[in-house]
Order: sequence, then structure tokens, then C-alpha cells
Amino acid sequence: MKKYWSFLMMFTVTLLMGCVSEFNYVYRSTDYSYRYEYAKEQYAKGKYTRANMLFGEMVTMMKGTENAEECLFLCAMSAYRMKDYESASEVFRKYFTTYPKGQYAEEACYYIAESLYRDVPEPRLDQKPTVQAIKAYQDFIDIFPYSSRKPMADSRMYELQDKLVEKEYINAKLYFNLGTYFLNCIGSGGNNYEACIVTAQNALKDYPYTTMREKFASLIMKSKYELAVHSVKEKQAERFQDAEDECYGFLNEYPDSKDVALAEKYIDKCKKFSEGKLTFD
Repeated sequence: MKKYWSFLMMFTVTLLMGCVSEFNYVYRSTDYSYRYEYAKEQYAKGKYTRANMLFGEMVTMMKGTENAEECLFLCAMSAYRMKDYESASEVFRKYFTTYPKGQYAEEACYYIAESLYRDVPEPRLDQKPTVQAIKAYQDFIDIFPYSSRKPMADSRMYELQDKLVEKEYINAKLYFNLGTYFLNCIGSGGNNYEACIVTAQNALKDYPYTTMREKFASLIMKSKYELAVHSVKEKQAERFQDAEDECYGFLNEYPDSKDVALAEKYIDKCKKFSEGKLTFD
């Protein structure tokens, strides 16, 4: 049994060394037609790293030949299959810029966006890549409005817009959670509730059909109440009235919300304040 496993290991190592030697031989070969066919064979076998190395080397060499267009496209596709999405999006863009009417133009234009989509960060991080991916999908739809890939592009765009909305909600909630602050250097303080209100209101304006409308509305209601509580006396009456109006608006729009009891509690306190039965120092 030990001899069998020793033989198997030696056979495997020899086979691997043979494969590496073969690749190195092809990689150094000056027979570009042979190298190109070998690269396509590696791509077909799912060996995308090898294929990408070979296609990348030959893109310049293939310029002006009948294989130049296919070589550039397969270079991009092999990078995509390797999950090197940043490189893939760049090469797909290069292909589409070079061959806007080419054989793979529609596919390349779509995969520019798809590569960016695969590389977008989580909502808590900077969403610039998400914005770029949305733009790329929109560009694809504008250029190829009748493509069979349009429904998927639309779906991806909605998904990415939800990510942007979630980022805005995270920002608004962060402002709310930060609440008040005190500046020792000047002996006074302030609060982040106004920033929360502005952020949430802008999100509702920019994304009017978001499924997170209730969450934003709840944050606005809570922030307006807390803003009134922590305001200077000269502004409290106006702000408590504004908070009360916001609570009524919330109840009208979301009568089944889990925050109904909270809205009613706020209304009661706002009324008591206006009647002089409640004070906040």
C-alpha cells in the first residue's frame, strides 16, 4: 500500500511538473498562432489564470490581425472568470472603446457593468463604486435598449439603488445615535438631529419609491422630537409644534407601524409642553 501511494504521489508530481513545463514552453514560444490556440484551449478547460496571462501578453502582438478583437475580449473574460473584477472592467471597457461595433460589443458593454457590480462594497463603506456600476448599467441600457440582458440590467440597478438607500439610512441613523454633543473649548453644545433630518429627507426625495420610507419617516419623527427637547427655550415652542405635526403625519401614513405608540407618546408630550404642563431645560 505504501508503495502504491508513493507511486501515486510521484506520478502526480511528475504530471504537474509536466503541465508547468508545457505552459512555460508555450509562454516563451515565438509561435504566436500556437500560443493563441493554446490560450483558447486553456480558457475552454477553465484554466483562466493561465489563459489570462497568455491573452494579456498577446493583446499587443495581435493588433492588426484577425484575432485581435477576440484576443482582447477573451483577455477580459478570463479576468472576469478569475474574479479579478477590477481588471476585467478595465479590459472590457478597452474592448468596447476599441470595437464599439465589434462582434462582442454588446457582451463587453454589459460585462463592464457586471464586473463593477461584482466588486461593490458593503453599504457601510464608500459607495462611489456602486454609483459607477449603476451608471454602467444605464449606459448599457441606453446603447442596447432591446438586448435580452436588459431585464437583468434593470434588476441589478434596482438592487444597487437599494444599497445606496441603505447607506443613506446608516448615515441618518448614525447622526441620530450621536445625539447631542458638548464643546468644552467654547462652553456650549449642539446636536446632530438636524443632520439626521436633512439626510433622511434628502433620501426620501432622491428615492421616493424605496421600501425603507417608513424607517426614514420614523427617524425624522424621532429627530424632530429630540431636536425640540434639546433646543434653546426661544426655539422650543416652534419645534415642538413641528414635532407634533410630524407625528400626526407619520400616523396618517403608517397607521400600522410598530412606532405608532411612540408617535402617540410624542404627541401627548408636545401637547403638554404647549399647555405649559411640561418643561425641558
